[in-house]
Amino acid sequence: MLWYFDLQDPDESSVSARVKSVYMIADANGVVKEGSPTYQAMGYDSPAYIRSVLNSSQPLWQEKRGAGIHYLIRAFYIYNDDRTHKFYLAIGTPLTNNDKVLTEFTWLCIALIPLLTILGVATGWVVAGRALRPVIEIATAAQRISGSNLSLRIPERKAKDELEYLVETFNDMISRLEQSFIQVRQFSTDVSHELRTPITIVRGQLEVALFTAETAEQYRDAIVTAMGDVERLSQIVRALLLLSQAETGQVILQLQTLDLVETARNITEQFEIPAEGADVTISFHSDSATCAGEFDRVQIERMLSNLISNAVKFTPPGGEVRVGVEQVNDHAEIAVRDTGQGIAPEHLPHIFDRFYRVRGREEHASPEKGLGLGLSFVNWIVKAHGGTIDVTSEPGKGTTFIVRLPFHPDVAGPTVPQDTEPNS
Repeated sequence: MLWYFDLQDPDESSVSARVKSVYMIADANGVVKEGSPTYQAMGYDSPAYIRSVLNSSQPLWQEKRGAGIHYLIRAFYIYNDDRTHKFYLAIGTPLTNNDKVLTEFTWLCIALIPLLTILGVATGWVVAGRALRPVIEIATAAQRISGSNLSLRIPERKAKDELEYLVETFNDMISRLEQSFIQVRQFSTDVSHELRTPITIVRGQLEVALFTAETAEQYRDAIVTAMGDVERLSQIVRALLLLSQAETGQVILQLQTLDLVETARNITEQFEIPAEGADVTISFHSDSATCAGEFDRVQIERMLSNLISNAVKFTPPGGEVRVGVEQVNDHAEIAVRDTGQGIAPEHLPHIFDRFYRVRGREEHASPEKGLGLGLSFVNWIVKAHGGTIDVTSEPGKGTTFIVRLPFHPDVAGPTVPQDTEPNS
């Protein structure tokens, strides 16, 4: 067999030398024509294998071992110059370097995997610790929170991430809880005060009657006085129960078609006699003939009664109370204006709070002291109808309440039962 390559080309000479180191040539009958000593030492391929290669359209691969070295053998066929005969040609290359690289890589992995695992665990521990630190702070702060230190807040991280949003949400929740606790404490204090006074009076009247009364008339006067204070206690308890039911949404509005112009005019007429007795002028006006919508009749009447009652009560003799109803686009607007003593600016944010009563200048007020719940009911009724209520006032010049109610509330929200009339 003749080998053709450029003796002057070092690359071709190198390739020729590698090919000649492991090769075998045989004819179609399996007779070996030529072979390298290395291939001969490994053992020439069998005639059956040679025939299979000659009949195959693709080269075949196999591994052989000789002198402790693995070889990868590629076998295929070639033609003679006139392409009349096929010849079998097998060329091999040692796998020593491949095995060496694979062994070194295997040992490198065995050595590095434990180290990388330890490093990964340590890094993850540190990163997770830093990431969870705000969560741990939230949990620690939550454990420290109680009814006595609701002013506690978690410092903001200014990171603008999910944990920062969690911190803000947590602080907002604590703020709402703090406000709720303040309202509960104030409510408890107010209730205790409101109940203690009539109870003390009732007890005092009965004790005086028990030890000093000598005639049936004296006993009767003591009982009448006690009954008045017991009735006041009953009013407070009923009002608190109604407001509690309103706040917890235990009942819903009984909506029906109602003309606010007619309703407000009737309620205003009911207060003409009390207003005349207090030397207060009361009037009703409306530019709209009707102003009908879906409302709860009893609750609207209760709302108007509370607003007009307060206006008459806190307007001095010679003053005026004006009630008006107007249709404005898709809602009704009810206004109750008086020329009474007015409300100082510092009191305006609190007038809808339970038991809140404006102190001072009470010489112009009715001697009958209210419960401080009327405007709380008004506020709930307005919100239950999906409306809003605004108040403006100037001390010494009067107060204006403006209620805006949609004609068709989206939902019938919570309100109070319809069995009694809480007074302010």
